[in-house]
Amino acid sequence: MSATFDFSGKRVFIFGGTSGINLGIACCFASAGADVAVASRSQEKVDAAVETLKSLGSAATGYALDVRDFDAVQVALASHAAESAELDVLVSGAAGNFPALANDMSPNGFKSVVDIDLLGSFHVLRSAFPYLRKPGASVINISAPQAFVPMPMQSHVCAAKAGVDMLTRTLSLEWGPYGIRVNSISPGPIADTEGMRRLAPDEGIAMQYKKSVPLQRFGTAEEIGQAAMFLSSAAAQYVSGVVLPVDGGWSVAGASAAALAMAQQHA
Repeated sequence: MSATFDFSGKRVFIFGGTSGINLGIACCFASAGADVAVASRSQEKVDAAVETLKSLGSAATGYALDVRDFDAVQVALASHAAESAELDVLVSGAAGNFPALANDMSPNGFKSVVDIDLLGSFHVLRSAFPYLRKPGASVINISAPQAFVPMPMQSHVCAAKAGVDMLTRTLSLEWGPYGIRVNSISPGPIADTEGMRRLAPDEGIAMQYKKSVPLQRFGTAEEIGQAAMFLSSAAAQYVSGVVLPVDGGWSVAGASAAALAMAQQHA
């Protein structure tokens, strides 16, 4: 993996950074010289991710926690700060998803996704603020096209991610005077991720998604990582409050068509 940015000596904390898109982001920052910390619910995944990041030259650390637990998030960040001082980059990427029609979904199922995606994002950002209070600090929330493209069987994610994007915009206003930039990345269909395995459980549905992307392919986790590094770099030092789709044009041309195809497959 070739790094096109230099984050040597920078401190990056990625929540949800032990698998899929978020691990890809972590690997990009590690390859660019950053000291990377990751957190997720599974200690096994945390340990594996830390080993991967160390193999890329990062002084990596990891924490097993649930972002729905505000106290646990605070403890992890305080522990990390005791060793690594302030943060340069914070990525909030923990997420939950499962395909279900609203009339078939339990209130607990809806609440679970909102609690992980939206409440969890607030927990992470609120807890990290004391360690980000300096000019140049970058916050990136990982959103989704469901935030602005309504999709069947995704009412819970649509609601939660729309909230994440509005939280991004609001905090860019509140935290801008401290020199903190707050942005979101909205990944399109990304290969080899749990999200795509759930949304496209067979090759037929996967092909529908690929055909709906103007670039005619799935994206990669590394491509999301490159976008995250750009937003956290000096090249984007006047960029804040932005929701950046990194989706091969999918949200422009094909997201609704792909979602309808998915709904028909599950019907």
